[in-house]
Amino acid sequence: MTDIEIAKNTQLDKIGDVASKLGIKEEDLELYGKYKAKISDNVYTSLKEKENGKLVLVTAINPTPLGEGKTTISIGLADGLKQIGESVILALREPSLGPVFGIKGGATGGGYSQIAPMEDINLHFTGDIHAITSANNLLSAIIDNHIYFGNELKIKNVIWKRCVDLNDRQLRKITCGLSGEKNVIPREDGFNITVASEIMAILCLSKDLKDLKRRIGNIVIGYNEDNKPVTAKDLKADGSLAVLLKDAIKPNLVQTLEHTPAIVHGGPFANIAHGCNSIIATKLAMKLADYTITEAGFGADLGAEKFLNIKCRTAKIQPNVIVCVATMKALKYHGGVAKEDIKLENIEALKRGTANLFKHIDNLNNKFGINVIVAINKYVDDSQKEIEFLQNELSKRNIQMSLVESWEHGGKGAIDLAKKVVELSKKECKLKYTYEIEETIESKIEKVAKEIYGAEGIEISDEAKEKIEFINKNGYSNLPVCIAKTQYSFSDDQKNLECLEPFKIHVQDIILNAGAEFIVAITGKIFTMPGLPRVPAAESIDINEKGEIVGLF
Repeated sequence: MTDIEIAKNTQLDKIGDVASKLGIKEEDLELYGKYKAKISDNVYTSLKEKENGKLVLVTAINPTPLGEGKTTISIGLADGLKQIGESVILALREPSLGPVFGIKGGATGGGYSQIAPMEDINLHFTGDIHAITSANNLLSAIIDNHIYFGNELKIKNVIWKRCVDLNDRQLRKITCGLSGEKNVIPREDGFNITVASEIMAILCLSKDLKDLKRRIGNIVIGYNEDNKPVTAKDLKADGSLAVLLKDAIKPNLVQTLEHTPAIVHGGPFANIAHGCNSIIATKLAMKLADYTITEAGFGADLGAEKFLNIKCRTAKIQPNVIVCVATMKALKYHGGVAKEDIKLENIEALKRGTANLFKHIDNLNNKFGINVIVAINKYVDDSQKEIEFLQNELSKRNIQMSLVESWEHGGKGAIDLAKKVVELSKKECKLKYTYEIEETIESKIEKVAKEIYGAEGIEISDEAKEKIEFINKNGYSNLPVCIAKTQYSFSDDQKNLECLEPFKIHVQDIILNAGAEFIVAITGKIFTMPGLPRVPAAESIDINEKGEIVGLF
């Protein structure tokens, strides 16, 4: 059966019943039908003094076109912990419509390891991303309206972009204001995908509605004639934007196919944003259960690095265990095997490809100081000889490994991983940041490039240098860095999978996200608005005569 057929054939619990098992009262839920609800902020307030449960971060090797199944493993691990009698909850990101209709398809797990209702979560869900889109574009409208009616703030250079939650490369750069009306000034503009919007990052890094409004007010939308920053608060836009986001800031409660509770909230990409679900959702989950399973986007060089250096620093939390997901096929792909030969046994390619895995393990375990276990998302045609080779290589490094079959067997297929995570979580560990916040912007970028990516250094364009100088002059330098880089390689070249030769990271642009409180470094050929692939998933998604969605995976 397909993922959507499996999901449709599973009877879900009413969301009120899922909430009650967590101790959440009916009056603290806002129902969105039978199987989705938003959770009132009263719940966290009432649990504020309760001790946090343990936090488990699920990350992965650099992704490949074959798919590694990070969300499937996250869900499987949560169900596996429930199977062995542990109190557990998931805290995951919301899918974006861009990849759902693009190259990736849905992002709710797969097989018997899914969160549900999968169609709702993958599509409009509770409207959070639409609210972010509206808030972003309301700010754009307010900016241009201010300029139209006399430009009292003397705005000279607008840097704020519009957004839409779809992959549409045609909108990366546009010219707007071509109506010819008096006072309408044409200018060059562009769109980000909504999940790369600073407002998405703000929502995910805010501690409450008051903090959200403060951060929105600090958004730098452009510069005036004196080259000074102009903010959303200067435009008196912070209040109206916060109103649009008053419901979106509340976490969403759903469940797995095995009725394990799951909070799904916020969805920034990890290659162009910080790649983690909301701090509000994660901290709430840590109060509601003994184990919280969360994930970070793409490979550990992107999502996990930003989770640890940005999210954990802001939220003052740290994971007790990190699960690094890989597949035998993906490891061989990183070892140079073509897709058509990936099922063939090839120990030499596997040996070369494990360099990618070992670099991630070294980063997570030694550079960041967190306990690590490797989860192999097992396929039925995986070679036993290859599995034994990898097990032996990991044993030499004192790293545990678990073969996970949750796609086929649900939580029962992840019991071994669940037991090992419980034992590993008993080991003490202390998070070490890659850089100190007071360091220069250049130093912070270089440390991530050298220590996490393995680069020999960085090269910064003249344009980026000018922007760094400007950020320093205006007092914004003491912020974390969020590096926008290809997800496919440790380098900034997506074709350089093995990284056998020394490489540098090329910083093309610098963007100040004063509201989100981090500085974005654009590297290589990375775009904040993705495009559709030659054959997008949209071509196979349809609705039948019964009104049922088909082709969504």
